[in-house]
Amino acid sequence: MRLVVGYLATPGGADAVALGVRLARTLGAELDLCMVLPPDRAVPARLTVGDYEDLLAQQAKQWLSEASVPDDIVSTSHVTFCESFSEGLIQEVARLEADGIVVGGSGGGLAASFTLGSVVNELLHSSPVPVTVAPRGSRHSDVERIREVTCAIGERAGADLLLRTAVRFSKAAGTPLRLVSLVALDPVFGQLRGDAEAVRQRALDHAQRTLEAAKAELPEKIPVTSTVVEGNSVEDAVAKLDWRDGDLIMVGSSRLSAPRRLFLGSTAAKMLRVLDVPMMVVPRDQLDVTQLT
Repeated sequence: MRLVVGYLATPGGADAVALGVRLARTLGAELDLCMVLPPDRAVPARLTVGDYEDLLAQQAKQWLSEASVPDDIVSTSHVTFCESFSEGLIQEVARLEADGIVVGGSGGGLAASFTLGSVVNELLHSSPVPVTVAPRGSRHSDVERIREVTCAIGERAGADLLLRTAVRFSKAAGTPLRLVSLVALDPVFGQLRGDAEAVRQRALDHAQRTLEAAKAELPEKIPVTSTVVEGNSVEDAVAKLDWRDGDLIMVGSSRLSAPRRLFLGSTAAKMLRVLDVPMMVVPRDQLDVTQLT
């Protein structure tokens, strides 16, 4: 398994590397640290295009050599040129046949721990593989592995694929799995909001079904729990959950996404505002990240 880390010589880049290392150690994956540079725009007058790109590549290699990757993780550094950072990363994913992308969330945009810049936003709306976003400050964590996977499951199209992805991830990593039904936020449940008891019962039935499906696929030694969370808003519901350093939340791509492409839905975007744990967004028909034994 290979994970592409979108690297910049910034705190956000260091956050991405730290999370990439955590995921790699958890899943037994290799890391590909990729730095995407602009091509020959604004070439200095005294340099040819080739000289300019060579100088940039040399500087990039120096920055990559300073990235903090422990000796127990197999990693390779790559420098590529592309007009778009996100497009360059996606091209590297295809070239390397990687299973996922890891990026840092800091850099202008949403508030709180995740401040998504234009690059991350583009990836979350176009990537053909899962994208995991590191919250600001991940580089300061001492946690070496993923502690628990939380999977936000609704009844929308693609929920079954997301559940299977989370189950396979937990099985490969040996981590506990927590299934969360944000029922108050789901349009299907929302149709019943006039009857609070009907909403609650449907939520409980749904949670029980997903729990039984997960347990059927996971070894007995891997704990699986299921919970129902209600709230007046997405942020309110997510904030009611207990989170610890080393947790990871997994969500599905919006139903608006094209096949094998991500599209960050409004619910996931709102969740990012109150979360301080990494979020993995999975394309609605993408399961490669979990094809492990």
